[in-house]
Amino acid sequence: MSRRHRAEKREILPDPKFGDLVLSKFINNLMLDGKKSVAEGIVYRALDILEKKGANENRKSGGDEEGSGESGNAALYAKSRGLGLFHDALKNVRPRLEVRSRRVGGATYQVPVEVRHDRAVALAMRWIIDAARKRSENTMTDRVANELLDAANERGNAVKKRDDTHKMAEANKAFAHYRW
Repeated sequence: MSRRHRAEKREILPDPKFGDLVLSKFINNLMLDGKKSVAEGIVYRALDILEKKGANENRKSGGDEEGSGESGNAALYAKSRGLGLFHDALKNVRPRLEVRSRRVGGATYQVPVEVRHDRAVALAMRWIIDAARKRSENTMTDRVANELLDAANERGNAVKKRDDTHKMAEANKAFAHYRW
């Protein structure tokens, strides 16, 4: 990390199918060894699976598709139900609080701090991808699709990771006065 100035943020291009920057970042995080076309294929097939499974679960619950998202997400739902479920999953996994180590007088304290939006989204993506890689389905497409579906429904390992992070921050609330 440079001491002189803050690193510049790189501009990334939106994904080719939906024109969504967040989905493009997700694809880049999923990518291994520079194989972007493989990562794109995994994510797009996972979104297709989400679209089918999400529609089936929506019919079972008796809800309507338009009323299931926020009013700001109406354009996303119009483009693709799978993309809407992807954004719901990210929103559900995003942490609000995390703990940071702070050294005060020879002792190290875990100080709870609020998470910036861009860091929260990055953590949510990382947690979803890690949880998907640890799942036992046969293909990575199925793993990503099922982890996203679980996250959209407030269950799964990525949501558990968020809850554990919030519990840790809650447990260390006594050290909040060391916040900087």
